[in-house]
Amino acid sequence: MIRWDECCDVLVIGSGAGGLTAALRAHDLGLDTLVIEKSEQYGGTSAVSGGGIWIPDNHRVAALGGADSAAEAVAYLKAVTQGEVDDGRIEAYVEHARSMVQYLERDTRVRFEAQAHYTDYYPEVPGGKPGYRSMDPLPFDAAQLGDEFLRMRAPSPGTLMMGRMAMTMKEARVLLCRGKGWMGLTAKVLWRYWRDRKGRRLSRRDRYLTLGNALVGALRCSLLDRGVPLWLDCRLDQLLIVGERIGGARVLRDGQWLNIKARQGVIIAAGGFERNQAMREQYHPQPSNAGWSATPPHNTGDGIRAAVAVGARTALMEHSWWAPTVQVAGEEKQRALFVERNLPGCILVNSAGERFVNEGAPYSDIVYAMYANNREGATSVPCWMVFDAQFRRKYPCGPLLPGYAQPDWRLPAHLRQVLHKADDLGTLAAQIGVDATGLGRTVQRFNAMAAQGRDDDFGKGESLFDRYYGDPGVQPNPCLAPLTKGPFYAVRVDAGDIGTKGGLLTNTYAQVLHQDGGPILGLYAIGNSAASMMGRTYPGAGATLGPAMTFGYLAANHIHAHSEHNQGQPTLATTGR
Repeated sequence: MIRWDECCDVLVIGSGAGGLTAALRAHDLGLDTLVIEKSEQYGGTSAVSGGGIWIPDNHRVAALGGADSAAEAVAYLKAVTQGEVDDGRIEAYVEHARSMVQYLERDTRVRFEAQAHYTDYYPEVPGGKPGYRSMDPLPFDAAQLGDEFLRMRAPSPGTLMMGRMAMTMKEARVLLCRGKGWMGLTAKVLWRYWRDRKGRRLSRRDRYLTLGNALVGALRCSLLDRGVPLWLDCRLDQLLIVGERIGGARVLRDGQWLNIKARQGVIIAAGGFERNQAMREQYHPQPSNAGWSATPPHNTGDGIRAAVAVGARTALMEHSWWAPTVQVAGEEKQRALFVERNLPGCILVNSAGERFVNEGAPYSDIVYAMYANNREGATSVPCWMVFDAQFRRKYPCGPLLPGYAQPDWRLPAHLRQVLHKADDLGTLAAQIGVDATGLGRTVQRFNAMAAQGRDDDFGKGESLFDRYYGDPGVQPNPCLAPLTKGPFYAVRVDAGDIGTKGGLLTNTYAQVLHQDGGPILGLYAIGNSAASMMGRTYPGAGATLGPAMTFGYLAANHIHAHSEHNQGQPTLATTGR
């Protein structure tokens, strides 16, 4: 017999975009819903992300002059996942992602804008598209959240102008290479921030929310509209079995143990295990370090481990949403290098001073290459990003603003630790422990190719995706420029991530599967708590949040379809369908 301290129809564990979407949908279907969050802030990894969702064949494509279809999207996903995912989840995602977005835009405060020119990560693959599928959340005014705003996880400082002012993805792209109108745009962002005097009195944080904060803010405000409770500082300890199904969870809230009864279902949306060093050592390629992650420190696999304890099956545990990262002293998480590598005038090298990858490739591919090429005498975990004075003056790199905005002499002490500098390549190589002869030979060959605008070794700048974040002012290849002007610089690059993609294996309804192959009744998993339906690849911007939110939507639909409210009897106890 279990003594219940709290009771609801649906318990959602985790407050990222997937969990909040699931909670909204469950409530709107008439289910009494409770959201719990392990940390003292809500939003999870979603809040520090770009906030985009990858939605093929979405309802905005035609108006932007594009064309897409479910068949093309399925073909593309099948191609990039190389047949690894053949259980129907790809088809389910493509079929229902559009409906999920339309539901949010119709019934909640969330709004999206499809990006006509943000290409898929592999646009040359059959079914790939040069744009339209990635959708960004529209900015959201945090004043609508009231006091709840300051309980939201703050955005990553790397997504803010001067570490403080919010920008949209479009604005950031213009500022990246000082595109047309960049000075006026800079003034606009500055004025937008400083004119909010009331917000300044509350905190330094910008109340003009963009990217992941905009998405989470709109979702949270929609929950507030409905009165759906969200408990912070409430950690999952174990799942509770009632009869032949999951009937609730034991949690620790504010230091007190509670048993929460979930009459109809539990949805695990608690993120991955990238911050659990023991699990990284058990599953990941080595070396592996939880400190290399660009995610909040609370993603320690609690939901995955609790489900495994009741017989759940896992998959893809050796994989992550990889991203090269840079450490900044004093910050809780590392900063991912999403776009800097695409810019002209930089290379990535191993300890032998050799290039080993197309620097402009999708960020997940960079870390796969780091591990694939890591060997004695030529280690690429970590590797080094090397660039010259022209790159330093013109472009940002991780925590470093461009030199025109933040010259070397103005760098604070914690950023001087990030940047290695020398007048010549040989001295730089000695500083960072890289073979000087190899580095000199690599730069000489790279410079000759860059002058011709063609990377014969790795094809940097050939893909439309590479060029998206290149410098359009550099021709003939916006991703290539020689490294010729000293001083020369280097930044250490770690094999980081923006979350693990291995987790609980689920079906097309987001039900967690048992070791015997059938669903565990009453238990669902979404987001990075579930094994990704994208396999080991990364099809496009938003391919993490898009499935998390879509399968959260589907989980709520499935719970409702088989709930007491809908059929008058607890059919979850007798069937997984």
